[in-house]
Amino acid sequence: MQTLNILDNKFSRFNTLTTLSAESLTEDNYYRNKVINKRYTLSVLERLQTTLDIDELLEIFAIEVTKYLDFAGLYFKSPTLCKTLKGSRKAKQERQFELKVNQEFLGTLTYGVNSPISMTNFNVLEQLHQCLLYPLKNAIAYHQAMQLAMQDALTGLGNRRYFDEQLKRAMHHANRHHSMVGLVLGDLNKFKAINDTFGHPTGDKVLTEFANVLKASVRDSDSLFRFGGDEFAIIIENADDNALAIIESRIKQTLTDNPLLSKYKLTCSLGATFMSRADTEQSLFARADQSLYRKKMNMSQKLTVV
Repeated sequence: MQTLNILDNKFSRFNTLTTLSAESLTEDNYYRNKVINKRYTLSVLERLQTTLDIDELLEIFAIEVTKYLDFAGLYFKSPTLCKTLKGSRKAKQERQFELKVNQEFLGTLTYGVNSPISMTNFNVLEQLHQCLLYPLKNAIAYHQAMQLAMQDALTGLGNRRYFDEQLKRAMHHANRHHSMVGLVLGDLNKFKAINDTFGHPTGDKVLTEFANVLKASVRDSDSLFRFGGDEFAIIIENADDNALAIIESRIKQTLTDNPLLSKYKLTCSLGATFMSRADTEQSLFARADQSLYRKKMNMSQKLTVV
C-alpha cells in the first residue's frame, strides 16, 4: 500500500513541525476522509488569506506542504517577479507546476526534491495548490500596485518614498551583517537650460536617457531612484572601498559615450559617501548631500575662472 512521504527533518527551516502519522496518511485513509480533508483545506485557505505579502504567503504555504512532502526548496516565478522560499537549497531534481485561475496564468511553482513525487503526493499538492491560487493572485495584484506606487512614472526608477524604505532596510542589513553601504546622490548640471531651450518633451527624453545611463553603470544588486526634477540617488549594498569611485567613473564615461546626452552637452555632479556604524538615514543622506553640494560649487568656480 502506497503512503505519502513524511518530512524527515531535512528541510531545516521547518524542523519543528509536527508531522502526521503514517497511518493517517495512507492512500485509502486519505480518500476515505474527504470531510476531514475539506475542513482542513478551508483551514489552510483561511491561513493563506491572512497576508498579502508574497514571501509570507509562501512560508505559510510551505509549512502546510511539509506535512506531506519532503522537499529541499520552493520557488515561485511569474512574468513580473521571482520569489525563493527562505532556506531553500539545491536538490537532485525539480518538479514544476503551472498555476492558473480561470485560464489566467499566475506563474510557476517549482519544488526542489531529492526523490520522485508519488501520485498520492501529487494529488495532495494539487489540492493545496487550489488553496493557494486566489490568495496568491491577490498578493501579486497588491505587489504590482505597491511597485507602481514606489516608481517614478517617467523613468521607472524608484521614487523618494521607495528610497526612504530601501535606505533604512539596506542600513539595517549592513549593521547586521557587518557589510558596507554606499550612497551616491546626483543631479544634472544646467538641466533647466535644456528644458527652456528645447522644451519639456526633450527634457523628459534627456531624463529617461540619463536613467538608462545609471542602469548601465551599476550592478543588478544596486538600487536606483529619482526624487523628481533632475535629482537621482543610488544605494550600493555589499560595497567595497572602491565601489563608489568605480560607479562614478562608469557614469561619467557612459554619459560621454551616449549620443543623445552628448548632443545636449549634458553633465552631472555626483556626491558619494559610505555609511558609518553611527549613521542614521538622515545623517548618511546629509553627508552625501554635502558632498554633492561641494562638487557643484567646485564646478561653478571652475566655470567662473574660465
